[in-house]
Amino acid sequence: MMSRVGVRMICRAAVLCISVGLCITDARAQAPDTSAIYLYKGADRAERLVAKAREEGTLTFYTSMATTESGPLAQAFEKKYGVKVQLWRALSENVLQRALTEARGGRRSVDVVETNAPEVEALAREQVVAEFDSPHLADLPAWAIPSHRRWASDRANLWVTGYNTGKVKRDELPASIDGFADPKWKGRLSIEATDDDWMYGVTQFMGEERGREFFRRLAAQKPEMRKGHILVAQLVAAGELAVCLTVYSGNADSIKAKGGPIDWVAVEPLVGRPQALALAKNAPHPHAALLFADFILSPEGQKLLADMGRVPSSRTQKTLLDQHKSVMIDPIKWADEAPKWRKVWNELFLQ
Repeated sequence: MMSRVGVRMICRAAVLCISVGLCITDARAQAPDTSAIYLYKGADRAERLVAKAREEGTLTFYTSMATTESGPLAQAFEKKYGVKVQLWRALSENVLQRALTEARGGRRSVDVVETNAPEVEALAREQVVAEFDSPHLADLPAWAIPSHRRWASDRANLWVTGYNTGKVKRDELPASIDGFADPKWKGRLSIEATDDDWMYGVTQFMGEERGREFFRRLAAQKPEMRKGHILVAQLVAAGELAVCLTVYSGNADSIKAKGGPIDWVAVEPLVGRPQALALAKNAPHPHAALLFADFILSPEGQKLLADMGRVPSSRTQKTLLDQHKSVMIDPIKWADEAPKWRKVWNELFLQ
């Protein structure tokens, strides 16, 4: 016969299980149907969205965008709508890892994610982010909206050739990327160490045979490899690196605007990577999240990005992509082909 102590222990365990089950059920019941919110197209969409977002009062924003840009963007949104933005900024791989870890652990923390499109595509494939609609999607080019519509590109990072103005003259730089295979550039070049997708973009433009041959010749120049796009721009400005083939134009412009001895040229082909904006499937503040996405993708938000030296995706703004031969990386194709190209990159530049 079971003792009274044993009976009590079983009863307590049963109560605990029931309580946990009720809590889980209650949490699921309270979780909003974000698809109904994100895809709502009623005539009262705008008014309803603003009202509900103000009721929520806040949103959490994970991004790799520098705080010198993401901060003012968040402040402009707060001023316009009275909704507070909790900003967390980190490198793109850290943004991806945090969002994935929280989702897998059942934590409803993030509302909006904005970082490199390949990383956001990974979140889409893990069902962490959800399809959404915005009236401003109509202003975006085809490369900015994937067929699954779980993210949209708000801006692009363009790889340009940055150079130290005290060490290199502008007219020394070639008009096309092929020119850097000339032996005269040996010992003078650098590349950001994670830019394997830049190589992929250039190769897509040139064709695989010609592209592979060019990168074999470029690797023979022994370019210096440094990790971090802000860092390489700073090192060029400091004179530690003379020329970097994969500087982000916005980073160079930020330093140049403060008087730093750095400038850049758009050596063709101009390669771009979409940066993507996505809304968490289980966002704790879904109305505020969608309103924030609307704001960033609107002509107002896109102009703010342009004024801060970024490259907005919207056709309402004019950018370098309108002026040069260019290629935009397809994040979905890249996600499928990345292992192949990373192997090539590592063998050429990181061994």
